[in-house]
Amino acid sequence: MDNFMFINPTRIIFGKGTENEVGKYAKMYSDRVLFHYGGESIKKSGLYDRVKKALQDENLTVFELGGVKPNPRLSLVYEGIKMCKENNIGLVLAVGGGSVIDSAKAIAMGAVYDGDVWDFFTGRAEVEKALPVGTVLTIPAAGSEASTGCVITKEEGQLKRAVNSEHIYPRFSILNPELAYTLPPYQVACGASDILAHLQERYFTNSKHVEITDRLIEATMKTIINNIPKVLQNPRDYDAWAEVMWAGTIAHNNLLNTGREGDWGSHDIEHEISGIYDIAHGAGLAIVFPAWMKYVYKHDVKRFAQWASRVWNVDFDFFDEEKTALLGIEKYERFLRDIGLPTRFSHVNIGDDKFMEMAKKCTDYDTHTTGTFIRLDSKAIYEIYNLAK
Repeated sequence: MDNFMFINPTRIIFGKGTENEVGKYAKMYSDRVLFHYGGESIKKSGLYDRVKKALQDENLTVFELGGVKPNPRLSLVYEGIKMCKENNIGLVLAVGGGSVIDSAKAIAMGAVYDGDVWDFFTGRAEVEKALPVGTVLTIPAAGSEASTGCVITKEEGQLKRAVNSEHIYPRFSILNPELAYTLPPYQVACGASDILAHLQERYFTNSKHVEITDRLIEATMKTIINNIPKVLQNPRDYDAWAEVMWAGTIAHNNLLNTGREGDWGSHDIEHEISGIYDIAHGAGLAIVFPAWMKYVYKHDVKRFAQWASRVWNVDFDFFDEEKTALLGIEKYERFLRDIGLPTRFSHVNIGDDKFMEMAKKCTDYDTHTTGTFIRLDSKAIYEIYNLAK
């Protein structure tokens, strides 16, 4: 087990009707709030009105900025930063899924920075502070409601880049599984793919003697595998949604990477796809991750065989661990297809004409590699893209 320091300061408020308490928690940080959200779905569901009332009941001054899209855009982040600076806003409240929360985090960083917020995404500057962020989660997927992460797309150049900083942990996050009842099935499936990917990025590690986190990750994966089919069959199954929503948070709140090094190569490889083609991040991961596994599994066949046996219930063949590993990858890929996701570029009508461009951009034109399980250069990434054709 590697040395580690673990901190997660996010207050979680979990359960039925908890969105009605948002004003009380927002008031702890500021009386001037930027209410940040996506499109019309929260208005149709009534969530918009409930949040607005809860904020007004605490006599908070509310400024609004909607319009967040999947793969959140830098241009809207700039709008939010301008609003915060001009109106002396003290809290950014994200009501939505990972895209809204990431957009809010970027606004929070930029609102207290004199330069261009994109500097944080290119490594030109380090995050030293940010406005407080609060969230009301509507989509179990990204885990951004209790993480240090933030991913934004810059339209110019089709660049999708990430920042990680303890300064952007949300101060509080409200998780009511009832808010997931109206999600479209494809969005549910994409969320499941994202959660499984967060777990697998941590699971496939070169760190040794990590049984406690191995077991925790395996249990969280099995929770997703068991409960996603239930919510797809019955979207109003509160108990199943509660399992999924809490698993999504646990998968990415940094508890499960204590004592071990994560990989994160598949996320970097996928960011190039959704950055150019604007497909859902979870769908892109469903295409990339099985291909990545086929490329790297021989690096540690025993770990892949363990994953196949413990997570996917593959009979462990002690005489042929490679067979066990490959059966696990096959079952994972089948699960993704069964819940309605693409697992090949051809399933989303993406050709191979930009594979090399994406591979080069992923490594900033071979100035660095990506991933830690195996360090991947542009040639390796190009081969992984081809495995996913």
